[in-house]
Amino acid sequence: MTNSLAQQAVDEAIRSRRSIRAFLPTPVAREDIEAILEVAARAPSGTNTQPWKVYVLTGAHKDRLSEEILNVHNDAALLKQHQEEYSYYPREWVAPYIDRRRKVGWDLYALLGLTRENKTGMHEQHGRNYQFFGAPVGLIFTIDRVMQQGSWLDYGMFLQNVMIAARGRSIDTCPQAAFTQFHKVIAEVLELPPNEMIVCGMSMGYADPLKVENSLVTERAPLTDFVRFRE
Repeated sequence: MTNSLAQQAVDEAIRSRRSIRAFLPTPVAREDIEAILEVAARAPSGTNTQPWKVYVLTGAHKDRLSEEILNVHNDAALLKQHQEEYSYYPREWVAPYIDRRRKVGWDLYALLGLTRENKTGMHEQHGRNYQFFGAPVGLIFTIDRVMQQGSWLDYGMFLQNVMIAARGRSIDTCPQAAFTQFHKVIAEVLELPPNEMIVCGMSMGYADPLKVENSLVTERAPLTDFVRFRE
C-alpha cells in the first residue's frame, strides 16, 4: 500500500465513524474484538501507564446488565438514588456548546418523530442506551481511581483507537457516557473491585441500514472556528 492509499484508508476510517444507535443482531467475531482492542492499546499514555481496562459483554451477561439498569431507569424513585461519579458535562452551559448539544438532540428526535411533549417516547429512546442499541457486543471501560486527569486524556485516545480500528473492519460503535449514572449497578453485575471507576460504555456491532436514526450525520465546525496559525 502506498502512502497515499494508507492515508485514504485512515482518513476514511475516521470520517466514517459515527455514533450508531440501531444495530443488526449479526455477531461480531471474538477474534475481531480481540484484534480491535489489541491495536487500540497502542494508544499513547503518560510514561506508558496504559490506564485502560475493558469488560466485553455478550449474550446473557450483556442482557442481565441491560435488564438491571433498565429496572432502575424506569423507576423514578430508584433513579434518584443513582448519580454520576464524575461530571462529564459542564455545570454551566454557554454558547456555542449548548447550541451544538441542543441541535444534535433535536435532530435525532426529529428523525425518530419525537417531540418535546412526548416525554414517554424520549424516555424510552434514552433507555435504548442501556440495551446497547441492540448491538451484539457491549463494552464497559474502567479506570483505577488512583489515576488523575492526564490518564483520562490517555484513555480518550484509547477509546478513539477502538472506534477507528472497528471502522477499519467495517464494524460500528457508539460511545456512551450514559452508563456512568449507573456505576453502582454495573459494579455489582460485573463484580468490579472497589478501586475501579466507570469511564463509559460502548456499543459495538453492525449498523442497521434501515433504521432512520442511523442516517444522522452530525455537523462539525469549520477549521476557521477552532484553529489559529501563528507564523
